Amino acid sequence: MKNFFVIAAFATLGTTASAQTAPAPSTHVIDKREVNQQKRIANGVKTGALTPKETVKLEKQQQRIDNVEAKDKAKGPMTNGERKHLNKMENNASKNIYKKKHNAKTAN
Repeated sequence: MKNFFVIAAFATLGTTASAQTAPAPSTHVIDKREVNQQKRIANGVKTGALTPKETVKLEKQQQRIDNVEAKDKAKGPMTNGERKHLNKMENNASKNIYKKKHNAKTAN
């Protein structure tokens, strides 16, 4: 019986520690989306669909999103309003990536 309590205690400690180190689900989704958009930009550069000037603008937009996210995280857990704001920024960035990759300008 004593071993059961020791095992249960360690199991509880393990789940508590992993819960503290894992990012909140909302920030995980935001981070995953940022990585995806960076890949889309890199693909546009690789294929020549993005000019250097377009690439710089898109990268600056991604940096602004990163800065806002960092500020929000520094204040503590993100509020619904902060998540919505970041999502709106990500939506706008996604549209800009699409528009710039599909316009008539090419790097070649």
